[in-house]
Amino acid sequence: MANLTVNVFLSTHCQFSIIGQEFSRTGWGFAFPRDSPLAVDLSTSILHLAENVDVQRIHDKWFSKSACSSQGTKEFNFVWDYFKSCYSAPYVNIGVLFSFNSTIGKVVKVSVDAAVEDVNSDPSILRGTKLKLTMQDTNYSGFLAMLEGGKLAEKRCKLSYKAPLSPTANPDEITNALATVALMESRVIVLHLYDDDSLQVLGVARDLGMIKSEYVWIATDWLSSVLDTNSLLPLGVYDNIQGVLTLRKYTPDNEQKREFVTRWKKNLTLNGLIGLNAYGLYAYDTVWLLANAIDAFFNQGGNISFSRDAKLSNIQGKDLHFDAVSTFNGGNLLLHNILQVNITGVIGLMRFTSDRNLINPAYEVINVIGTGSRRIGYWSNYSGLSVVPPEELYNKPNKPSGWVFANNGEHLRIGVPIQTRYPEIVSHEKGTNEFSGFCIDVFYAALKLLPYALGHNLVPFDSKKNYKADDLLQLVPAGEYHAAVGDFSITTDRMRLIDFTQPYMDSGLVLVAPIRKLNSSAWVFLRPFTPTMWCVTGIFFLIVGVVVWILEHRQNDDFRGPPVIQINTILWFTFSTLFFSHREKTVSYIGRFVLIIWLFVVLILTSSYTASLTSILTVEQLSSPVKDIQSLIISSEPIGYNRVSFVESYLTDQFKIDKSRLVPLNSPEEFEKALT
Repeated sequence: MANLTVNVFLSTHCQFSIIGQEFSRTGWGFAFPRDSPLAVDLSTSILHLAENVDVQRIHDKWFSKSACSSQGTKEFNFVWDYFKSCYSAPYVNIGVLFSFNSTIGKVVKVSVDAAVEDVNSDPSILRGTKLKLTMQDTNYSGFLAMLEGGKLAEKRCKLSYKAPLSPTANPDEITNALATVALMESRVIVLHLYDDDSLQVLGVARDLGMIKSEYVWIATDWLSSVLDTNSLLPLGVYDNIQGVLTLRKYTPDNEQKREFVTRWKKNLTLNGLIGLNAYGLYAYDTVWLLANAIDAFFNQGGNISFSRDAKLSNIQGKDLHFDAVSTFNGGNLLLHNILQVNITGVIGLMRFTSDRNLINPAYEVINVIGTGSRRIGYWSNYSGLSVVPPEELYNKPNKPSGWVFANNGEHLRIGVPIQTRYPEIVSHEKGTNEFSGFCIDVFYAALKLLPYALGHNLVPFDSKKNYKADDLLQLVPAGEYHAAVGDFSITTDRMRLIDFTQPYMDSGLVLVAPIRKLNSSAWVFLRPFTPTMWCVTGIFFLIVGVVVWILEHRQNDDFRGPPVIQINTILWFTFSTLFFSHREKTVSYIGRFVLIIWLFVVLILTSSYTASLTSILTVEQLSSPVKDIQSLIISSEPIGYNRVSFVESYLTDQFKIDKSRLVPLNSPEEFEKALT
C-alpha cells in the first residue's frame, strides 16, 4: 500500500501497524500529455508551494493526528512523566560561537542573553530544564565568508577580479588592492569584508577618487549592520559611503518585533547606545527555535548523552586531540526537530523548507544618503528585485497583465477519479462537478501561482468497474482528457506514456500486519520485572541498608539513636538511594565504597525499569510471521494489495512473486477483513 494511504487507514484501525521499512520510494504527481508545457509550469508552482510549506499545511488540514498514536498510554502517562522529571537534565549546555568585539557580536550577545532569560522564565517550555549558554570568541575566524565569490559565480555573475584583504590590513595594503581594482574594466565593486574594518576600505577608496558616479559600490549586509548598530558615526564616515548600496535581512513588522525593539531601547542596552540590527533579531529567535526543538526532543524520549567516535580517534593531527571529542548521540533526532519547528517570533514566521532553508528569505536594498539611509526596494529568490514587500508577493503573486482567459476559449478537461476509497485524498459530490480533498487543494494552490489564467473543468471519471489508476491515465495520451488530477504514483512505466509534474507528496510501498498489545491494568508498573526480580531487588535494598548501618553507626551520628530511629534510618536511607536523594552522609571509606557500588546498581535498575515500562506502554507486538519484504517473498502467505495502485505489476516484475499469491482489495473494509 502507498504510504499516505496506509497512514489514513491506520489512523482508524489501531489493531494494525506498518512493519519493516519502505521497499519502494516514489511520489504523487499530476498527469499531462508528453511534452506539455503545463507540466513544467505546474512543477514550478509545486516547488514554490513546497518551499513555503504550503503543501504541508494542506496535508495537516486533511489528515489529522491518528487516534491510535497515544492509545494504551493515557492511563499511565503519570508514570512516564514522573520518571522523565526525575532523570531529565536540569540544564542543557549550548555553545555559541561569534566574535565578541565585532559590530554584529556586540548585538548578538545582548540578544542571546535576553532570549535565554526569556526561555528559562517561561514555564510552558522545557518544563524544569534550563538553557545554559557558553559563549566562545572566534576572533574573526570566519572562513565561510570566503565562499561569497563562489556563490556569485554560481549565479552566472562574472567576477573580473578578487582582491583579498586581511582583517588587519593597513592603509598601504588597502591602497595597493584598490589600485589594482581601479585598473579593471568593470566598475561594479562588491565589498564583502568584516564589519569593523570595512569602513576604512571605503575611506581609502574615497581618497583614490573611486567614490564617484562612474563606480557602483555594493556592500553586503555588514554595512547595514554598522549603520543600525552605531547611531553616532562621525560625519566623515558618511562622506565615505555616500551612494553605496547595501543589504539588510528583511524582517516583516509584527507585534513581537515592536515589543522587542521597545524593550531593547529601554532595558537591554545602556541608554540605547548599541542599536539593534537584523542579526540581533535572528539571534533572539534562534534561541527560541532551539528551545522548542529541545523541548520536542525531550517529549519524544530523547536524552542528553555522548559517545566517542572511532573515526575521530583515528585522525592524526598535530595539537588536534580528536580522540577527546565526543559526539551527541541524539543529534539526528534533534536535527529533525529543529527542521520541524514552526513558530512565530520577532523575525516573523520561522520554519524550514524541504531543502533546509528558512522560508521566504528576503533582503532590503538600502542606499546610503546624507547621514542616513533609504530603502529603495526588496530582493528575494522568489520575486527578484521589487518595490513590494516580500510577504505580499508570496501571498499574492503578481500576474502579468494581458493574461485573461477568453470566454469562448476551450477549457481543459481534467479527469479526476471518483472511486477513491478515502475522501481525505479525493472526494466527489454526486451529481455535480464539485471536488474536494488533499489532491484537489494542492492542484488549486498550484494553479494560483501560475502567471496566467488556466480555464479548466474537473471531469469525474467513473470506470463503471473495479477502478485502477492506469484506466484514467491511459486516457490522457489518448486525448480524451487534457490532464488528470489525483493520487497518481509516478512510475517508470507510466512516464513512458505521460509527463508528471514535480511530486507534491512523497510516497512509498510498505507492509501492514496485525499487532497485539498487552492488556493494560492498574498493576502495569510491576510488569517490567518478574516477581523473583522484585523480591531479589527488595532484599538487596535491605541488605545494603544494614551493611551501610554496620559500617557507619559507630562513627556517624546520622546512623545513631534509639532502635526505632535506627531502623527507620536504615529503611529511609536505602530506599532514598533509588532516587539519589539520600541526605545521610557516609564518613567511612568502606561505607562510601559500598554506596558507590550500590548507586551504580541502582542506576542500572532504574534505567532498565524505565525502558521496559516505556516499551510495554507504547510498543506494539507483531502477531504476523512476516517481518519485512524479504520474509514475505520467501513465504507462501497470500498478499493483499490495493487494486487501484501499481503494486501488482511492481511485485510481479521486481520481486518475481507469483500472481496466484496476490489478492486485490478494493476498500478499507476489505483490508480489515483480510488482515483479521
